[in-house]
Amino acid sequence: MAYLHVNPTPKPILLSPSLGPNSSYISPAPSFLNRSHPGSLFNLAMPCFSMTLGCISNILALTILFKSYSRFRRRSKATFFLLAGALLLTDLSGHIILGAFALRLYLSILWKDYADHSEVFCQVFGACMVFFGLCPLFLGSAMAVERCVGVTRPLLHSTTITATHAKLAVALLFSLSILLATLPLTQVGSYVRQFPDTWCFLQIHDGLSKANQGLTLAFTSLGLASLGLSLLCNCLSGMALLQARLRGRSKAKSKPKTPGVPQRKSAPSHDVEMMLQLAGITLVSFICWTPFLICISLSVSMSWGSSGYDVQQYKRLVFIGLRLASWNQILDPWVYILLRRAVLRRLYGVMQPHRQLTQSSFRTMDREPQSFSRH
Repeated sequence: MAYLHVNPTPKPILLSPSLGPNSSYISPAPSFLNRSHPGSLFNLAMPCFSMTLGCISNILALTILFKSYSRFRRRSKATFFLLAGALLLTDLSGHIILGAFALRLYLSILWKDYADHSEVFCQVFGACMVFFGLCPLFLGSAMAVERCVGVTRPLLHSTTITATHAKLAVALLFSLSILLATLPLTQVGSYVRQFPDTWCFLQIHDGLSKANQGLTLAFTSLGLASLGLSLLCNCLSGMALLQARLRGRSKAKSKPKTPGVPQRKSAPSHDVEMMLQLAGITLVSFICWTPFLICISLSVSMSWGSSGYDVQQYKRLVFIGLRLASWNQILDPWVYILLRRAVLRRLYGVMQPHRQLTQSSFRTMDREPQSFSRH
């Protein structure tokens, strides 16, 4: 999700060039003419930096995912690869499309006028914000459900959940996101410019109609429900993997030791990789998305039920939440990149250099039947 770092500082006043010097008409000057405010170039550089970093991160993660898919073409992993690929492609598309909209809006402020009155532009921008906001949350919850079934009920997963089901789930989640995003385009609710006039979204502050209130609460409810479902499924999967690992260790300890045969040392295998990735994805999603969704819900509730609340304070809180939510699409790919088994092996070797892990043990570990690793 792209946004613009624009400090809401007062704009200097210039005479309109279309009128004479004695005219009383005045208009706000573009921010690049305000030489006392040097942050305009910085404000332009920040969205460019975040968009570039997000695109590079998602492309790198997609490359790693494609290599892993070509190396491990197992049916048990096909659904995961499809969902993960859809998530990364959605994040990449969101960075490119929303970043282009945000840059276009900022450049129109910079070179033309502080206010861009293009209603079509704002409507399309707002619809893309809703779509690319909901899709990653939906896909993340779908991945959590798939992993939970695969870890806790592997036989059911292998017999009922197929790649075709994953494709249908992706199409259904995309359709639901498109439906909610396009409702304001059919006069059900509306998209408006949001503080500080650098992004468009559903009406969440003053003068809320029932349609706007319903759409906004639907967006926040679906987002929070997706995060809650992801947390629940990830906790169940993590507990199941931890219990399986503890049972394996207890069985290994109960077996008699054979003289002259070295005991295999534990190493970061598929279950450890999965547990760390589940914790990383859940932590990143909650930190990035929860403040934005809660701030929107509070703003809608206060604007509907109270007339004495500080609107400007809630506008600032929502914008800060948007900044935080935009980093979810940047940090998500690095969970796949950094918490892979290859990286964990090197980290494990650095932390415990006295434990020499042989290649044969790694090959045996690669052939574990019930593994659903993220590469």
